[in-house]
Amino acid sequence: MQFTTFGRTGLQVSRLTLGTGTFGKQTDEADSFRIFDIAADAGVNFIDTADMYPAGADMTEVGRSEEFTGRWLKGKRDKFILATKGGGVMGTAPWSKGTSRKHLLDAIDASLTRLNVDYVDLYQLHMDDASVALDDTLEAMDSIVRSGKARYIGVSNFLAYRLARALGRQDFQRLTRFVSVQPRYNLLFREFERELFPLAQEENLAVIPFNPLAGGLLTDRYQLDSTPEKGRFSAEVGQFGAMYQARYWHQREFETVNKLNALAKQHNQPLPKLAVAWLLANPSITSVILGASRPAQLTDTLAAADYQLPAEVKTQLDELTLEYRRGDASK
Repeated sequence: MQFTTFGRTGLQVSRLTLGTGTFGKQTDEADSFRIFDIAADAGVNFIDTADMYPAGADMTEVGRSEEFTGRWLKGKRDKFILATKGGGVMGTAPWSKGTSRKHLLDAIDASLTRLNVDYVDLYQLHMDDASVALDDTLEAMDSIVRSGKARYIGVSNFLAYRLARALGRQDFQRLTRFVSVQPRYNLLFREFERELFPLAQEENLAVIPFNPLAGGLLTDRYQLDSTPEKGRFSAEVGQFGAMYQARYWHQREFETVNKLNALAKQHNQPLPKLAVAWLLANPSITSVILGASRPAQLTDTLAAADYQLPAEVKTQLDELTLEYRRGDASK
């Protein structure tokens, strides 16, 4: 496993992060623990979760991923960098979501309880909430750090201009600064190379992308004319299944995956390994978040950490997916 500095924090994190978005719905506690063990044995020291996980959870299931994480971490908290996120829907009350001061201060306390820890290393806004004044959100995040409940703060699913504005407001008001950004990024979705990544490099922000395999499409498990019964593209995960279908389930994407698989076979490497190695070869990327619903799914992706992607292969991957760097390629 390779390690790197997390933005300007001084923390040393593994180049691969374990994501827990399936834990508690697609993945039961026993398999979740096996996945934790496999990642830890491979050298992963960075865990990312969220209060609203597992993906597609109903109100009886939200928070299970944090609960599983907390139980697995018992007795070994000091060996891992722990990140979670707040802002998702956590109840039926109209204020039980979003980035208002009320919700965020409630949300961090609830996350710490589920995780059974005194603090998290990184607390992130799960999404941008335009309904709340940005300054109110930033002041709430500053309060969370000053209270000792989080060491650092970051964002997920932010556009570059909103993140730039937030950093400017934090600097102007002398508030705790965001240190990281968590965007969706993979061979089939490259838009953030245009503005977000240059901003992150200029501001020395850690970049920890999620969805490196495009919900599993880059594993060659799916066919366009099929109806998945399991996984990110299925009804198993409710609205998330529909969202992932809208993002990737298109003729063009399947044609691209066929070309990528042909390239992978030409170089005698699994496509998931190449897809993650391609992300790691980008100088903007700090650590790639790997998800898994079954332990065996980590085999190829964990192998990317110690794989030196040949320059020729990187160029070929770039060229085959260049159209997904343009704004009109978004789904």
